[in-house]
Amino acid sequence: MNVKRVVSGLVLFPLVAILLVFGNKYVVDVAISIIAIMSLHEFYKAFRTGEKAKPIDWIGYLAAGMISLIHVVPISLILKTIGLLLPVSILILFLHVIITNLKYDIKDITVTFFGICYIVIFLMFIPIIHENLPNGKFLIWYVFFTAWGTDIFAYIVGKLFGKHHFTQISPNKTVEGCIGGVFGALLLVTLYTIACKNIFNVEFQYTTVIIITLILSLLSQIGDLAASSIKRYTGIKDFSNLIPGHGGMLDRIDSIIFIAPFAYFLFMLM
Repeated sequence: MNVKRVVSGLVLFPLVAILLVFGNKYVVDVAISIIAIMSLHEFYKAFRTGEKAKPIDWIGYLAAGMISLIHVVPISLILKTIGLLLPVSILILFLHVIITNLKYDIKDITVTFFGICYIVIFLMFIPIIHENLPNGKFLIWYVFFTAWGTDIFAYIVGKLFGKHHFTQISPNKTVEGCIGGVFGALLLVTLYTIACKNIFNVEFQYTTVIIITLILSLLSQIGDLAASSIKRYTGIKDFSNLIPGHGGMLDRIDSIIFIAPFAYFLFMLM
């Protein structure tokens, strides 16, 4: 077991808990915006390190900064505002290419725009779930517990029992670890659901929770592999060394980023 990984996890959990439990919507928005900027910085740096592209950083950072203002927008217009952010980003990117006389090419703006979609847009759904959905302060923990539970149990089960490798994208991934991750997430969220009912008097249907967790756990592992595919393409091991035992900010939240928008729409179906 990686001791640094465990210690870092024990430090990060209370920080996230304090933010989500005691922070108001504006504090959460600003915190997620900062996390998005840090993640984008690592993402763009990876493509520069691998000499695959020259992302236009400032446009991505500007988009990430918009998260801090998300609850200034009326609730009824939030999803429309997110939709508007995409064509506006493309417009600004192409204007930048024109103004700089082709100093940047289509590959550069593609990577820049992909970073906005993959990190900024996906991360926006964290504060949206937290503040805009009924019982959002409780629902948001299903996102974190599913992602963390899947990651932790996949790691433990894979280390102890993993024999069948799953994919060359991440050679350490095993079929046993993937299955263990799903069951670990189901166990963790079931305990959380019981706690919600018995301690906080907030009740969710167990069948619905299990189905949603199963879907999100599988998506979480796809999200992890998606981040691994980016690292393999750019030739890096971790996005940075910010968090001991985990790598960079993006290494730590890749699964959370990936499942956040899916979680929002699944919760809407509840």
